[in-house]
Amino acid sequence: MDDEINELTLRIEQTLYKEFGPLLFGQSLYKALGFSSAEAFRQAAARKHITIDVFKIKNRRGKFALSHDVAKWLATQKINNVDSGGFIEKKI
Repeated sequence: MDDEINELTLRIEQTLYKEFGPLLFGQSLYKALGFSSAEAFRQAAARKHITIDVFKIKNRRGKFALSHDVAKWLATQKINNVDSGGFIEKKI
């Protein structure tokens, strides 16, 4: 399972890095994590429900996360939570 997660992490990370670079922030961050709005993300962060490293950068507004961390989280969620009812097919 770790190989599957690592392979998917790499694919997602390449896409995120190409689109956004090494850091995600603002709308790109909260959308990638599945939040519908900045306010929903803010509330989850305040309640410590964000399970990846999200950090501040001095003299910059907002929260930031590394593309790699977001990619790893997404891959882990996908691999560990696949619906066994046949609705999600593995693509190669």
